[in-house]
Amino acid sequence: MEIAVAQQDMRDAYFGGAPGMLVSSTAWLTAALIAIHQSPQRAVIALFIGGILIHPVSMVLTKLLGRSSRHSPGNPLGLLALETTIWLIACLPLAYVVSKFRIEWFFPAMLLVIAGRYFVFASVFGSRIFWACGAALVAAAYVLVKLQAPPEVGAFAGAAIEALFSATIFARSRLPARAT
Repeated sequence: MEIAVAQQDMRDAYFGGAPGMLVSSTAWLTAALIAIHQSPQRAVIALFIGGILIHPVSMVLTKLLGRSSRHSPGNPLGLLALETTIWLIACLPLAYVVSKFRIEWFFPAMLLVIAGRYFVFASVFGSRIFWACGAALVAAAYVLVKLQAPPEVGAFAGAAIEALFSATIFARSRLPARAT
């Protein structure tokens, strides 16, 4: 399978990645609200739980939007997307340990982990918008640490950035739906 065909298949199946990014934004927003109304430590747990739910919820949303939420068998980019999930999971203990030393660094650390995943998604989906999203997340992480922002600000930053890029991808994805 040629790379351009594989990328088109991924965009068609997953609506350009926008549903997953929207669900992720919701997880970040939930964590931000929990940080404000309960505690930053509970917000960490909320983001972990929300992260677990991103894939299944985004698959349902993708199907509701008329896409298959399944790439073609043999599409090598499906494996690449899975490998980024393994990287993300491997980084979670590191972010958690960071939270034990400086709770306000947890969300910036997670922004950096997620940014790395989006940089790879630029190849998975064949769209440079993921480079821009990754760069925005990295910049936000740097600014949050530099300003010593409280945890809820970091979580709101993640929510806002992902919501903005999700909306942009939805607006740009005028791809025909594939039969499910």
